Amino acid sequence: MKTRKFMTLGALATIGALALTGCSGAADTPSADGDADKPYAGETIVVTTFGGDWEKAFVTAVVDPFEAETGANVELVTLYSADALAQVTAQKASPQIDVVHFSGGQEYTAAQEGLIDPIAADDLSEYDNLVSVATAGLERGEGPVIQLAPIGLVYNTESGAPAPTSWEDLFDEAYAGHVALPDLSNSYGVLSMLRVADVLGGGIDDTEQAIADLGALAASGDAIVVPTSPDLQTAFAQRGTWLAPYAMDYAGTLQDAGLPVEFIVPEEGVTASLITANVVSGRENTELAKLFVDFELRPEAQKVFAEEMRYSPVNSATELSAEASESVLTGEALDAAVVYAPGDIAGERQAWIDSWNALITQ
Repeated sequence: MKTRKFMTLGALATIGALALTGCSGAADTPSADGDADKPYAGETIVVTTFGGDWEKAFVTAVVDPFEAETGANVELVTLYSADALAQVTAQKASPQIDVVHFSGGQEYTAAQEGLIDPIAADDLSEYDNLVSVATAGLERGEGPVIQLAPIGLVYNTESGAPAPTSWEDLFDEAYAGHVALPDLSNSYGVLSMLRVADVLGGGIDDTEQAIADLGALAASGDAIVVPTSPDLQTAFAQRGTWLAPYAMDYAGTLQDAGLPVEFIVPEEGVTASLITANVVSGRENTELAKLFVDFELRPEAQKVFAEEMRYSPVNSATELSAEASESVLTGEALDAAVVYAPGDIAGERQAWIDSWNALITQ
């Protein structure tokens, strides 16, 4: 087994300085594991991760099999989405990252600014098996969606209140005083607000009523506002929460913690939080980077993401265990997910947050 190389922000900065003086940060020698005859032996790519459990699953699902099959080396650097975009932007003249992952729609900005290379259908061996949402951004120059977390309603099954069926149930008197709303600084808050806007008839082009109605819940005390996922766990465990719009994978985390919750798919359908894989422009090993992205979409990789992280597989050829099949959305429920283009959100998000903050701080 190869020794994994993890890079820090400082290491990336150092490599950037070396590159500007004419030195290379990539390894040019064959690996020490007998990989000299493999197609990419001795080549190195730098790939961002989100750290923690995500990184552990990522190494198992993608990095290890990629290195074993290609002979290439993968260096990992932990960068969350906003920081990753900042790094790629700062390094535009001399990029030091090959594959960058985003979870907050930053691929839209990266594509608009020429920071990432387009990926064509022909670059993806599993293209014909991918759900439509996985490839919707390719025509905009964005990378494919490799992981998808459906967002619906998380319900306390021991609350005594009826199980919700609709996004409008957030406003039902049966749950008054027991609702938790993710703050609009949280992507889950924005996405669930947009689903409410759809149901109320305004949609993404007219969110005023949805923001006003959700803000009124918080201002009246009928709902609390939670900024982060750990805050949501506290809300269900200690603050009497019965209902919250949130992601399916985190509902599983709450179940693992012993909380009596269930993920409900509203009758109007779910939305989803997306993670994309993108090839950074200006590097010499673009072909290898695209191959890495292709590995992320293989059924074997998608199975690990579903089994270990509860992400819905974007490859329809993925075969799941019976237990995993009950913990993720697949098939028609996944195909029906309403997904918003990152560019449509990016231009309005700050205005939505400003309106929201004005309401909940009254």
